Amino acid sequence: MSRLEGRGILLGVSGGIACYKAAEIVRLLVTGGAQVRVAMTRNACAFITPLTLQTLSGNPVSTDTFDLTQESEIGHIRLADTAEVVVVAPATANVIGKIAHGLADDLLTTVLLATRAPILIAPAMNVHMYENPIVQENLARLRSHGYRIIEPASGFLACGYEGKGRLADPEVVVAEVAKALTEPDLAGQTVLVTAGPNREPIDPVRFISNRSTGKMGFALAAAAWRRGAEVTLIAGPTGLPTPHGVRRIDVTTAESMHRAVRDEFERATVVLMSAAVADYRPAQVAPQKLKKSSGRMTVDLERTVDILADLAPRKGNRLVVGFAAETESVLANAQRKLREKHLDLIVANDVSRADAGFEVDANAVIVVSVDGSEELPLQAKDDVADRIFDRVVARLGARASATA
Repeated sequence: MSRLEGRGILLGVSGGIACYKAAEIVRLLVTGGAQVRVAMTRNACAFITPLTLQTLSGNPVSTDTFDLTQESEIGHIRLADTAEVVVVAPATANVIGKIAHGLADDLLTTVLLATRAPILIAPAMNVHMYENPIVQENLARLRSHGYRIIEPASGFLACGYEGKGRLADPEVVVAEVAKALTEPDLAGQTVLVTAGPNREPIDPVRFISNRSTGKMGFALAAAAWRRGAEVTLIAGPTGLPTPHGVRRIDVTTAESMHRAVRDEFERATVVLMSAAVADYRPAQVAPQKLKKSSGRMTVDLERTVDILADLAPRKGNRLVVGFAAETESVLANAQRKLREKHLDLIVANDVSRADAGFEVDANAVIVVSVDGSEELPLQAKDDVADRIFDRVVARLGARASATA
């Protein structure tokens, strides 16, 4: 189930050129299953029509505190009470100043004073306005009262200047909303995730690899961040964008992944090794492109390092989760790897399935521990990631209780 499914989100839109991005924010929230309401300031209506956001959200858009029709149908207090999260995007310098000083002279600022839901503020303005010390003081004041600030991006601005002040991308805003709706049960944890394939070179243009896309590992990294962890993602070659809030280290070969994992392992409290690490590599790499000939070509392969086996003696109190991509005897092979590599959990899946595993957005896995195994049915990899972390959190809680 999506983290946004059925959740009540109120989007506040204040007047700036970045208002056009509000349409995409609403679309993404609705696509994720959220129930979206929109409250607009009068100036926002000059940049984007309420009809646009009403059509995308499927709900009436509120614009006027003193409109009797709007008040009878919804009411600003009802808006405040039914919202599970309120996000203001874009938030102008003007509306930020009003919120910071408790002013309520329109529908949006009135709702913000009345709501008890978490409030996210996504500033968007000219770079010099954003850098103005009064604006920065206002943002600091909001932070001190528990408001969450979605930092603006840097780049070319509509006013012609270049710098920090551009509204965060809609995907980032939606990710922050999802985080605000998620229990921070991994707060204080430092999570290390590996993802994707390796490429072992044969010559300058050819390599040995596998079908892994890294989608499962990227979903795990995103889920850990949503749940409050500090996350490092070590990624093999993949075209996937870096999950918001996640620190990413790109590697290519099994050896470079091994070095990166060793460098990051000491800081981690939870490690999830979801990468499809190459088991073999060419013993010799040709310095130039190998030419086609009439005869057969033989590539001599040698074993790569077993990263999990290498880490086992240094495991300490870390919780380590392995992954097993299998095509037969899935449970038996996973149980063997769990014992041999001294893992806390291992997540196994049948990658011969067309509907799960490599190159698709869904997965069906078996989570195995020394206490037994549990099958998770076919579902989106984002949801699989959360179900895996449910079990990680449970084991962390059991450890904490045992040592209390």
